Amino acid sequence: MFRLMTVNVNGLRSAAGKGFVSWVEQTGASCIGLQEVRLQDSDVDGHGFNRMGDLGGHFACAQKKGYAGVAVHSRHEPTDVIRGIGVAEFDDEGRWIEARYDTPTRKLSVISCYFPSGSAGEHRQASKFRFLDVMGPHLRRLKSEREFILVGDVNIAHQEIDLKNWKSNQKNSGFLPEERAWMSALLLSQDKGGGGLIDVYRHLHPETTDACYTWWSNRGQARANNVGWRIDYQIATPALATKAQSASIFKERWFSDHAPLTIDYDLSL
Repeated sequence: MFRLMTVNVNGLRSAAGKGFVSWVEQTGASCIGLQEVRLQDSDVDGHGFNRMGDLGGHFACAQKKGYAGVAVHSRHEPTDVIRGIGVAEFDDEGRWIEARYDTPTRKLSVISCYFPSGSAGEHRQASKFRFLDVMGPHLRRLKSEREFILVGDVNIAHQEIDLKNWKSNQKNSGFLPEERAWMSALLLSQDKGGGGLIDVYRHLHPETTDACYTWWSNRGQARANNVGWRIDYQIATPALATKAQSASIFKERWFSDHAPLTIDYDLSL
């Protein structure tokens, strides 16, 4: 079994202070993708974040201090690690790290990706749209070359069942028609001209509503009232998606404003 977890930690130092690292060591995770680690390269070794128990870590940090950044921690050492997608605007923000686990007979990647949020204003929404414009073709090219599972904070709720207050959020970043259409195209079957990728959680739980949320605003009583959004995903090539056996969202403890999403696969690295 391959247990793959993803979580936006909203600052790894902050999450660690809430017991995140010790919790991870008890989960039996094979691999973890982290987003918004908010570390510089010098912080990783200095705070011991290059390991979590028997999971070795690789990071892609943002140039801006205390901002964004992603990581992959795994029991298995990757055969290669790719940082960035070749677009400076986003690579400088630390939004993509790809751990490759290739063998002579297989090409397989686990990717941790942090999509931009557009909620800070029009300039950030414009950046988000630019990111989507390059990410769609990038994922299609990657799919033509290798199997992969992309985990991360996508900052898009795809369908009405993916957030509590969908009616009042149709003009808000994260649930804009253009963002949802982008996701639909990514998940549309390849024979219909789509990206041909699979939303693994929805593959396992096609109709779940209130239980599917992974993020809650810190405003008001959003978490207490479960006014949430499903914006954290595991998106896989079809061959890997079919190996998914179970999915869970951990809400018994809180390490950030996101809940960890874990999916078990019948897979061996």
